Amino acid sequence: MTDAIRNREFRALWIAEAQSVLGDHLTTVALSIVVYNRTGSALWAAGVYALTFLPALAGGLGLAQIADRLPRKTVLVVSALVQAVLVGAMAVPGMPLAPLCVLVVLARLAGAPANAAQNALTREVFSDDGLYLRSQDLRGITSNIAMLVGLAGGGLLVTSFGASWALAIDSLTFLVAALLVQLWVRQRPAAGNPDDGWFSAVRWVWGQRRLRVLLALSWLVGLAVIPEGLAAPLADQIGASERAVGWLLAADPVGFILGTFLLSRFVSPENRRRVMGVLATLAAAILVGFAATPTLPFALLLLMLAGAAGAYIISVGATFITWVPNDKRGGAGGVYRTGLRVAQGLGVALGGVVADLVGSATTAIALAGAAGVILTIPVAISWARVQKAN
Repeated sequence: MTDAIRNREFRALWIAEAQSVLGDHLTTVALSIVVYNRTGSALWAAGVYALTFLPALAGGLGLAQIADRLPRKTVLVVSALVQAVLVGAMAVPGMPLAPLCVLVVLARLAGAPANAAQNALTREVFSDDGLYLRSQDLRGITSNIAMLVGLAGGGLLVTSFGASWALAIDSLTFLVAALLVQLWVRQRPAAGNPDDGWFSAVRWVWGQRRLRVLLALSWLVGLAVIPEGLAAPLADQIGASERAVGWLLAADPVGFILGTFLLSRFVSPENRRRVMGVLATLAAAILVGFAATPTLPFALLLLMLAGAAGAYIISVGATFITWVPNDKRGGAGGVYRTGLRVAQGLGVALGGVVADLVGSATTAIALAGAAGVILTIPVAISWARVQKAN
């Protein structure tokens, strides 16, 4: 992974993204606390939290096309500056709730083309496939670390200094990101053809069987995130304290970081592609262990192991972007990211419904694991056939 850092352009993109992810999770915590303190309503707090996802879903298919039609460096810089202004406005003390919600939506919409440009440009700065894959490992590790630090430190920052400071820091991260990209990333012309239809990349992706299989592998993550949505009832059911909720939420990302490191360090890119289906099946199968109503240490171990196996998703994403022509990578990346977000959102919602129906968080997680195995096996077989064909 250190080889990837030697690339100056990637180094700028990597640092810009990592500190922006940290700032975004500070904002997530700050918004939750602000809205709940003002309204006293868990529904309002959850609703505003959902607003941080919905625009990304809507913009992932539409606004992501901008990353192909305009120079990607320009898209990144302008988007970061727009988000800095919008999040900075959110930091104004006493901002009314309705304008705050509007600003949240606009800020996330502005981020949609930037995410697409980031993924496409990161592939563009590397000519070596193996080096590019290791750069994605590094992105995955740092993003998860930044998420953990942001969520853990966000509550402390907000309670100590106020939500405005957390939002102001997030605004500053976008300014830093814009500066890094402007100074260290080379300007390239727009990659796409302006004569192509607006959703040409979306149609092209759906016409490629091997990309559809990769999308299916990524969607299976929706079942793997079900334990996150059930962390609080899970802790209660296994007799753990409220403090354990944070540990349960952190276990999967910690496992993901370890799994990504081990794959990057000891498994070649070719072998990582070969075992993607196996790891996807394993990540689901591990969750079946919750049928035994585990103790807290065992539950943490299961979640860490599932997270480690789930590190296969980095190879899925890197392979997907590599197999897409450069002129369509922005729009195609939007398809990939949107599908991933939708699968995660639906998975969390489905897990909550099942847990309510069966009256048990552990049973709901075990059922998610069993369903994951059943669904993953045919996808894994399809992936093996795709590999033979290629």
